[in-house]
Amino acid sequence: MDKVKKYILYIVLLVAFALFSNLLIAVGLNSNYKDIERKQDNLSQVDIFQAEATKVNGRIRGIINNKEKKIEEKYLKLEFFSARDVKMGSKYIEIDPNQEEMPFEAFFKLNNVSSYKVSLVNEKEPQGEIEFIPKDLTKREIWVATFLAFLIFW
Repeated sequence: MDKVKKYILYIVLLVAFALFSNLLIAVGLNSNYKDIERKQDNLSQVDIFQAEATKVNGRIRGIINNKEKKIEEKYLKLEFFSARDVKMGSKYIEIDPNQEEMPFEAFFKLNNVSSYKVSLVNEKEPQGEIEFIPKDLTKREIWVATFLAFLIFW
C-alpha cells in the first residue's frame, strides 16, 4: 500500500510541476510583448485587435470586414517600421473575397519594430517580404510535446 501511495504522490508532483512550469512560461513570454502603434491609414475594413512586438519578433491579429464595403484588392499588406521610421520589411496576407469577416494572424521575425502600416494592394512586390513564421502552438500541441519529452527522457 505504501508503494502505491508513493507512486500517486510522484504522479501528483509531476502534474503540479508541469502545470506550474506552463504557467511560468506563458507569463514570461507574454510579459515581453509590448504594443506597437498603427500608422495613419483610412482602412475601416481592417480591424486590428492585437499588435505586439518583442525585441526580436512580433504578432498582429485582426479581422478583415468585407460586409459593408466590398474589398476589390487581393492582398492585405503589413509594413513594419523601426522607431526612426525605417522600413524593416513587409508581409502579405491573401484576402478571400467570399468571406464577409476574415480573421488573420501575422507573425514576424524582425528586430526593434515600433510601428506598422496597413494597406490593400493588388499584387505582391517581388522583394522585401519577410519569411513565413508558423503559428503559435495550441495548448493541446504543447501537452502532446511535453508528454513525448517525458517519454523520451524518462
